Amino acid sequence: MQTVGELLKKHDGTLWHVTPHITVYEAVEKLSHYGAGALLVMDGERLAGVFSERDYTRKITLQGRNSKETRVHEIMTADVFTVSASTRTHDCMALMSAKKIRHLPVMQGDTVLGMISIRDIMDDIIADHESTIATLHHYIHS
Repeated sequence: MQTVGELLKKHDGTLWHVTPHITVYEAVEKLSHYGAGALLVMDGERLAGVFSERDYTRKITLQGRNSKETRVHEIMTADVFTVSASTRTHDCMALMSAKKIRHLPVMQGDTVLGMISIRDIMDDIIADHESTIATLHHYIHS
């Protein structure tokens, strides 16, 4: 299994993010544009939180709020779990499962390197399992 840093190389260094003071509607437009389930919320260079589809559905739709009037900072997840570039994907999966989250910002000190999703983790785990199966298949048939 890879490290998170190795997974981030596939993301081409792009940090999809919003600022805390834009409207939720604008943030949802960005989610749609990027085809993403969550965006980093950046206050300058500082990670302020994560804005996700889950935040929208639970804190706008279910609470009857207006997405064109509500600001991202009002509903984002501010208390986020993070990992470092050296964290193994298996450890990320365990954290995501235990905390019931789908996205993890990747940090190096106070610097945001990117964000990985459960999809990134699953792709890595599947690739690792396929490699193991191929190796065992080759071993058995040699």
